[in-house]
Amino acid sequence: MLSILYMSEIITAMHNIFRLSLFVKPYLKQSSASLLLLTAVVGMDLSIPRLIQRIIDQGIHHHNQQVVLDTGLLMLGITLLSVFFAVSSHILSVRVGECVARDIREALFLKIQSFSFGNIDRMNTGQLMVRLSSDISAVQRVAQFSLRIGTRSFLLLIGSLILMIRTSIGLSLAMLPLLIITALLIVFFVIKMEPLWCAVQQQLDRLNTVLQENIAGIRLIKAFVRADFEFLRFNKANQAFTRDSISVMKFMASMPPILTMCINTGIVLVIWVGGLSTIRDELTIGQVVAFTNYLLTTMAPMIFMANLTNVWAAGIVSSKRVVEVLDIIPDIQNDAVAKEMFEHTPGGIVFENVSFRYSNAGGGMLLDNISFTVEPGKTLAILGATGAGKSTLVNLIPRFYDLSSGRILIDGVDIRAVTQDSLLRRISIVPQETILFSGTILDNIRYGVPTASHEDVIEAAKVAQAHDFILNLQHGYDTRVEERGVNLSGGQKQRIAIARAMLASRQILIFDDSTSAVDIDTETRIQDALAAKYSNCTLLIVAQRISSVLKADKIIVLDKGRIVGEGRHAQLMKSCNVYREIYDSQLGCDTSQDKVSTVLESGVLR
Repeated sequence: MLSILYMSEIITAMHNIFRLSLFVKPYLKQSSASLLLLTAVVGMDLSIPRLIQRIIDQGIHHHNQQVVLDTGLLMLGITLLSVFFAVSSHILSVRVGECVARDIREALFLKIQSFSFGNIDRMNTGQLMVRLSSDISAVQRVAQFSLRIGTRSFLLLIGSLILMIRTSIGLSLAMLPLLIITALLIVFFVIKMEPLWCAVQQQLDRLNTVLQENIAGIRLIKAFVRADFEFLRFNKANQAFTRDSISVMKFMASMPPILTMCINTGIVLVIWVGGLSTIRDELTIGQVVAFTNYLLTTMAPMIFMANLTNVWAAGIVSSKRVVEVLDIIPDIQNDAVAKEMFEHTPGGIVFENVSFRYSNAGGGMLLDNISFTVEPGKTLAILGATGAGKSTLVNLIPRFYDLSSGRILIDGVDIRAVTQDSLLRRISIVPQETILFSGTILDNIRYGVPTASHEDVIEAAKVAQAHDFILNLQHGYDTRVEERGVNLSGGQKQRIAIARAMLASRQILIFDDSTSAVDIDTETRIQDALAAKYSNCTLLIVAQRISSVLKADKIIVLDKGRIVGEGRHAQLMKSCNVYREIYDSQLGCDTSQDKVSTVLESGVLR
């Protein structure tokens, strides 16, 4: 049973290695050239013991100085040529290894880019970072060392065995048990190394996850004085990684002495058996010396390949982890007959009996039997308590997640009947979590439209009420945004994100609680600017703040994934208890028109 399990693991490992070896195909010429050069180097290396035998038997034994001189010069020429070929082969193998690593890294990156939100939710950032860095480096080392050392060692081993047999069959048979024992020892080390490296890579995953979380949350850690607790988390992961790494190194440390003992035993046997044969005139001294050299060139490649077991073991584990990511099928895929969405669409949205739950979550539906309509060019506000399903609902429109049941129509077309790229080109989104990239403010606003003019950027910033504060910065629109926008306030980051969405100028706009960090006065000016410039766009606003939704053409109220109220403000105050409770908690119990007039004084948004 265990042997079947081992065979299954070996077959899987070889399949993964083969999958990744396909990345070598574009560099077949360089790989072939490297192998040809290596073959030439091996041939020249194997000729040296024969030339030494010639010097001893034909030169020294017969006192022929000319043979010694000529053969010595020939050996010197072969050595110089071998060095040139070896360096050329090394350069080619390094180039192939680097290019293969680059291509695998690129394929992995593009694969991650194709993931849906559901795929990303199930993946761990630390694990993905290890796969993009450490695992690909391990695969790269396999590609380089296999070309440079592994192939050379294998060719030397085969060539040396053939020449050993041609030199002396008797000595070869005497060495056979030792060679078999050495080979079995190497196989044992290879089999035992793979699970040890697997454990190391898993611990590295955990360590990277802890590091990533700590670096991303360093301000929160300081705010709650949790540095000691986080150090304990890091120390635990670090100690586990160190422990498993030491286990691997201890196991590896026992391998060279054992194999060296095998070599020394072989040399002793050759000298003993060969010496006796020389005394009996069955072998010449040159043959014994040549056989000893061939024995060394047989055993040395075994040691080289044994030393490569850690590279191969790490590469096998890493190749499995890389292939796992490459084999993930994105949750969201275009239908085989999906069409491009029309370029100019009015932007009407219809939800028909939509229900949703995360594929990896237990329990009931997060959204249950949701149905509503948004007319083109109108504003829909979505209100509800935390966890009611507001963000989940708007994330279904651009098809970041697929529905569990029901359907969503945009201008009468099911969103699953069109390609996702064409769907996303009709929608601008300001997400709940404001994300800015390293670069300038100008680069961040132009992120969705890299070719936008400076004037268009300024116009979008004015709509988002960002233009004035940007001008007050030392370098204006060329101000550098630090990592995650730490040099900007929450409200400033939100307004830049709004400007980014406005610049894209798409038919459907989704604001997912995207003005929570700005004051009510600024929010009102943003809404007024939207009403003036984007009056033909369909707008969906997710909000916690009642003042953000009072001007909407329609408000839907969510509670535990269900619609519990739908209508305008005045209607909901009469018919929806949840809406009234939210209103009372934020604006007080006075429901008179005078109470809300300060919010509505600029008129209805549409």
